[in-house]
Amino acid sequence: MSYLSGKKILLGVTGGIAAYKTTYLVRLLVKAGATVKVVMTPASREFVTPLTLSTLSKNPVLSHFTNEEDENDTWNNHVDLGLWADYMIIAPVTANTMSKMVGGTIDNLLLAVYCSAKCPVFYAPAMDLDMYKHPSTQHNFKQLESYGNHMIPAGVGELASGLSGEGRMAEPEEIVSYVEDYISDKLPLKSKSALITAGPTYEPIDPVRFIGNHSSGKMGGALAMELAHLGAQVVLIMGPSHVITNHNNIDRQNVTTAQQMYDAVHKHIDSVDIAIFSAAVADYRPVNRADQKIKKSADTLSIELVKNPDILASVGAMKLRPFLVGFALETDNELDYAFAKAEKKNTDLLILNSLRDKGAGFKKDTNKITIIDRQKNVIPFDTKSKTEVAKDIINEIIKRTS
Repeated sequence: MSYLSGKKILLGVTGGIAAYKTTYLVRLLVKAGATVKVVMTPASREFVTPLTLSTLSKNPVLSHFTNEEDENDTWNNHVDLGLWADYMIIAPVTANTMSKMVGGTIDNLLLAVYCSAKCPVFYAPAMDLDMYKHPSTQHNFKQLESYGNHMIPAGVGELASGLSGEGRMAEPEEIVSYVEDYISDKLPLKSKSALITAGPTYEPIDPVRFIGNHSSGKMGGALAMELAHLGAQVVLIMGPSHVITNHNNIDRQNVTTAQQMYDAVHKHIDSVDIAIFSAAVADYRPVNRADQKIKKSADTLSIELVKNPDILASVGAMKLRPFLVGFALETDNELDYAFAKAEKKNTDLLILNSLRDKGAGFKKDTNKITIIDRQKNVIPFDTKSKTEVAKDIINEIIKRTS
């Protein structure tokens, strides 16, 4: 998943030969999960068709204040467009359009939208070598920077005139990467690393059967995605689960047993800033695992069990440890047990779930939590989706680690 996922992008297209590249740019933005609307200057329609960009963006393309074919059509409100966007990208930007952006000349819809935009504006210049080096162009670059705009530098290569040099519009991949880097640099967890355990563990009895629980891994997956979306590099140690965690910042390591989870945790724990233990780890495992399927014979079957290593306690006992968050799922005397667990395991935060709360528990898409900190402050939350619960938990972590 890209940092552009869920973002609203307004793409402005001006009348240069590089406008053909915007077909690829729109496709990349949409693939990254962004919602894209396109505004074109009248001149740009000679280089790329509105139909193409509309088809790729899945939104109508605008280039005039009104529909020229219907004088009674609704006015295209440039203010609404400017306020709608999270980010505006103008690509390509010709020397002519750039001059108008500097001088505040508004003679088309795109320039009106630009002057109304409240979001960060990125522009990718594209022009011939001599135009790019002209003193007026260099002056305009500085002026646009002083307005708070962000230039995506032009590349060096063959130009439409046949010359070779600076002035070639950045490639669509470079534009997307530039905006993603801008977003990631502003994220609150950009410089942080985190480890999360999630899902159940399965302790094998024989090649067919195991001791396990009903944990789905949804809560841990939501936490990993939220941390990654806020810029953290995440190691997700996931027990058997079908939960999808697709993000470039997540290194997912799938395990099966509690011992495998313990080993994976201690392989990475010294290199992370935050550790969240949301996995439902089996407390016990069979002493002996049968090599062959156990056949049904006697009316009873006894299996000797031995304790699994306590992963949370092992990290809580470390002299130098990351900010530590544990989970407690209880069915009665919830707060008493939670306070005792927080103290015993030496957590910075403990996330309490009660199976008596409607909307909480395994396999559900919702959860209801209470957060307990080291000072025994109790912070209750309403029932929410696990995505929203993850945001609440991460916000509390950020408050205490920033």
